[in-house]
Amino acid sequence: MARPFVIEISEPEAFLEKSLKQAKTGFRKERLQMLWWIKSGQIRYRQEISERLGRSPATITRWLALYRQGGLTALLEERKAPGATPQIRGETLEKLKQRLASEEGFRSYGAIVDWLEQECGLTLEYETVRQFVRNKLQAKLKVPRPRSLKQAPEAIATFKKTSASP
Repeated sequence: MARPFVIEISEPEAFLEKSLKQAKTGFRKERLQMLWWIKSGQIRYRQEISERLGRSPATITRWLALYRQGGLTALLEERKAPGATPQIRGETLEKLKQRLASEEGFRSYGAIVDWLEQECGLTLEYETVRQFVRNKLQAKLKVPRPRSLKQAPEAIATFKKTSASP
């Protein structure tokens, strides 16, 4: 079997157990579980941790190195990728927000695509614009819809009167 590894876990066993029970994400649970097993003496080899958690030994080594360097805080720090910079930003974004908030609005997302190209020189795909306006800006297109005769309030009131009388 592999040689035992030596690592000093500074947190008390009770603290690790309590933190493990309160952990909400799998990310935190796996790492706290590893520390608790080591602190409580249930595990003596990296290979055992890797088998129990279903992670490669290299991952376990990397986690332990993080713990040695920065303690529990470094081990449990969740880093997120920055993602792409939004294409609609700055002055263009402000113009778009103003136009969406105005009475004029847009008739369709295609009209927004055309407007962005003409006014701001931005060439974007329809779906990119649609998702940006709906999800990021949470805006709706301001389009006065024609009302049919069936939906006119007077027609509905007349219908209710005639259907209510026996």
